[in-house]
Amino acid sequence: MAIVGAGVTGCACALRLAEAGKRVRLFEAREIAGGASGRNGGFALRGGAPAYDVARRELGAEQARGLWAMTERYVDRLEQLAGDAFRRTGSLRLAADSAEGAELETEYEALREDGFAVEWRRELPEPLAERFDGAIFHPPDGSLQPARWVRRLASLAADAGAELREHERVESLDELKADQVVIATDGYTHGLVPELDSAIRPARGQVLVTEPLERLIFPCPHYARHGYDYWQQTPAGRLVVGGFRDKALDHEYTAEEATTPLVQGYLEEFVADLLGQRPRIEHRWAGIFGSTTDRLPLAGRLPGNDRAWVAAGYSGHGNVLGLACGELVAGAILGTPAPELDLFDPARLLGG
Repeated sequence: MAIVGAGVTGCACALRLAEAGKRVRLFEAREIAGGASGRNGGFALRGGAPAYDVARRELGAEQARGLWAMTERYVDRLEQLAGDAFRRTGSLRLAADSAEGAELETEYEALREDGFAVEWRRELPEPLAERFDGAIFHPPDGSLQPARWVRRLASLAADAGAELREHERVESLDELKADQVVIATDGYTHGLVPELDSAIRPARGQVLVTEPLERLIFPCPHYARHGYDYWQQTPAGRLVVGGFRDKALDHEYTAEEATTPLVQGYLEEFVADLLGQRPRIEHRWAGIFGSTTDRLPLAGRLPGNDRAWVAAGYSGHGNVLGLACGELVAGAILGTPAPELDLFDPARLLGG
């Protein structure tokens, strides 16, 4: 068995296969967690990229409910595996204006009707009050130190017998002598399989991190403007802020891992407005994630290929879905495919 990509998906897949007694080699062009799995904002959220009411409309009530329930189970699974890299904090989705507030109320009602834990927050504390028009609190969600989490997952896979090969870039699947290959590269997939190049579009997310603030202001991950703005505060007090890619979408659909003055400027102004001060910026980075046209992952066997599998295209929700899809694809390889994989079948976008 060979797995290309040592982010959360590849490491999760390797762990499951190695625990089942399979010989597994995990190839990473850089180092463990060197891609988006170690470069994101650290949100561990249930669900997928669409809001729950939108998912019910697009997928049907039964499939949407099943997807959300599955991701809740995988937040629990993440908590079991991640140790101190994970904190169960819940998350707060905020309405930037009255129109988004109405959307949040619709999602809240849909979640409540289907029995999911959710809270409506009309009154918000400072500095959120007056800036946001209500919020939904999602109790099952959590906060990650993403690089620490993925390195821990890789260590568990290695302890189970997987062979980890860092700094070994795979340019073509023909290089690999394995009977089964899993492509787990999300937004870094370009060039490995031609049909994936058009199905998974790379997108850049930019982040900055401030110096430690004097007090804890944000006890859980926060996000607004349909996820275009997101932030959380670390246990050490630093504010991790990402987003504003919608200010330059044409430029942010790219595989180039570079910060830009435009987006970083928006991030800095957001921090200053939110806090009423300008803390020192200590770190900046960018990471690449993969998006699909229907905002659902591709996870399963590649159509017309008895050897290759894919688990990628999480549309910005890879921390939980990446873990889920890595384990689900491993299960299918082992001969126990889960029904949840039907929703992610690559054939829906690739044909075959």
